[in-house]
Amino acid sequence: SLQGIVLVAINPYEQLPIYEQDVIYAYSGQNMGDMDPHIFAVAEEAYKQMASRDEKNQSIIVSGESGAGKTVSAKYAMRFFATVGGSASETNIEAKVLASSPIMEAIGNAKTTRNDNSSRFGKYIQIGFDKRYHIIGANMRTYLLEKSRVVFQAEDERNYHIFYQLCASASLPEFKDLGLSEYLELLM
Repeated sequence: SLQGIVLVAINPYEQLPIYEQDVIYAYSGQNMGDMDPHIFAVAEEAYKQMASRDEKNQSIIVSGESGAGKTVSAKYAMRFFATVGGSASETNIEAKVLASSPIMEAIGNAKTTRNDNSSRFGKYIQIGFDKRYHIIGANMRTYLLEKSRVVFQAEDERNYHIFYQLCASASLPEFKDLGLSEYLELLM
């Protein structure tokens, strides 16, 4: 049977001191409900369930509207796992997993009326743990790419970033064979 908790978070659009290392340690080892609702409480519960006697796989679903802070919430959850899993200083797995973000964002993000860097696809991040519950790797997959944006954009919105980046680079010798210079004025 599926069971779990729901956390409603609001993007404050600024850095707050509620995601620091000391807050991670404050939530680590705590039972759900002993402290204020927080993404670290959700991450701790998932980590605890994974590391329990049954060793069941866990999922955290981060959902919301454009600009709600889904990517940032996922980063905080990964930071929690890297810290409590003993990997934060050893391999900096969070940085390694998120290193692919600029490439993925160029291909899958666009400017919308709500967000200049809005993700137009879903991300599935699978984090692997060893028998001591230390992070040993991660996979990131994309799904549900908003293909309609390739041929149509609403007023005041833009296509995927990659098209603008390619056109801005059209004059570089390595891009000359792509024939992008004629599209430069159309997209910019």
